[in-house]
Amino acid sequence: MKEGLIIDCFAGGGGASVGIEMALGRQVDIAINHDPDAILMHKTNHPDTLHLTEDIFKVDLQKYVKGRHVSLMWASPDCTSHSKAKGGQPRKHGLRILPWAVYKHAKMILPDVIIMENVEEIQQWGPLDSEGHPIPERKGEDYKKFIKAMESLGYIFDSRELVAADYGAPTTRKRWYAVFRRDGKEIIWPEPTHSKSGADGFCRWKQCGDYIDWSDLGKSIFDRKKPLADATYARIANGIDKYIVKNLYPYRVRNKEALSFIIQYHGETRAGDSRGQLLTEPIKTIDTSNRYGLVMAFITKYYKTGIGQGLGSPLHTITTSPGHFGLISAFLIKYYGAGGGQTLDSPLGTITTKDRFGLVNILLEIEGETYIISDIFLRMLKPEELKVMQGFPEDYIIDRDYNGNKYPVSKQVARIGNSVVPIMAKKMVEVNCSYLKTGERMPNMRIDDSEKQLRFA
Repeated sequence: MKEGLIIDCFAGGGGASVGIEMALGRQVDIAINHDPDAILMHKTNHPDTLHLTEDIFKVDLQKYVKGRHVSLMWASPDCTSHSKAKGGQPRKHGLRILPWAVYKHAKMILPDVIIMENVEEIQQWGPLDSEGHPIPERKGEDYKKFIKAMESLGYIFDSRELVAADYGAPTTRKRWYAVFRRDGKEIIWPEPTHSKSGADGFCRWKQCGDYIDWSDLGKSIFDRKKPLADATYARIANGIDKYIVKNLYPYRVRNKEALSFIIQYHGETRAGDSRGQLLTEPIKTIDTSNRYGLVMAFITKYYKTGIGQGLGSPLHTITTSPGHFGLISAFLIKYYGAGGGQTLDSPLGTITTKDRFGLVNILLEIEGETYIISDIFLRMLKPEELKVMQGFPEDYIIDRDYNGNKYPVSKQVARIGNSVVPIMAKKMVEVNCSYLKTGERMPNMRIDDSEKQLRFA
């Protein structure tokens, strides 16, 4: 028999809920969200849960709890109007007060344990001025009022800022976690299992490159029907400079035929810089837009008499043809500022083994061998890749609802970006509510229709 109800107050696509399920082997009993799309995704993965598509302030939880005991309530209020990612933009008062909905429901149904997750800036929650900007001298005022209000209900409280990568998730997402409990038990914090360096007995942070679908390498950035934006070319060039040319240990993939890194589609902090990362690191925080691009720089061995032209073709001597290499050299020269360059409709200038010109400018020494870049591919990261980098199980369904209707990529990414890192929910619940465990999580059934005969996994 269940040890009381479990409620997910801001259920979203189900990050916290599946984390709880991973910890306890049981689905949450009630899930609440105002967004029908979020509820559809949640219902697909948690069919036995009671789903409420309602405003968190207006929903009457007592009506659905029906006097039953509530053992655990998870609450991750919308963080956008607290996050530093908002910069200097005005905040929305209606979103900033969402934690008070947690207090409202806690007062009415008194869960034994309440776990909250939010951006660390929630601790600076305070009043806004007439233009919607936080009043600096009153930072933290509303946060302290909220904590005191929760404690007035008989809850003890503790909070910490935790990085998901330290607990085995392949993302460096950092969040504020808080535990309130009124059952007489102590608050427990999970012990880290990983570290950036892997020293002192910890495992090294998981690298996001392990979660890339390397069967899809993207396509060349050259000769596209619709050329990439100049800003994208600049990001790629700056990234090649930072993560490949100036990096002693670039990330090698596909039988060592290519070097790879990730670029971020956000403005660079300064001219010539690159916002991105190596694939040997956990992915940085995933937001609700698809901002990550995978760059593949294909390499071939460098020879004094010529250079490789294709990965599967013999090496050819470079002539004055204004072909593919002319495009690459113009691209690199334009954005590295490493010379005067040339127009693409003129013959390629003489290439020697000494003077730097165009692509030959990029000589790479890797493991004692000298290489040059022969082509550059780009594609956006897929929702399925972002999903597992966020810490979701591979079987978690994000591409369709329970009726089989397909979700557009934008909605899949939005659900992932808004989600709690499931591994963090698992860790927090495991140490604080282990007595609620009823078994192990059952993976979703997956159907493989790639062949003539259907396969179920």
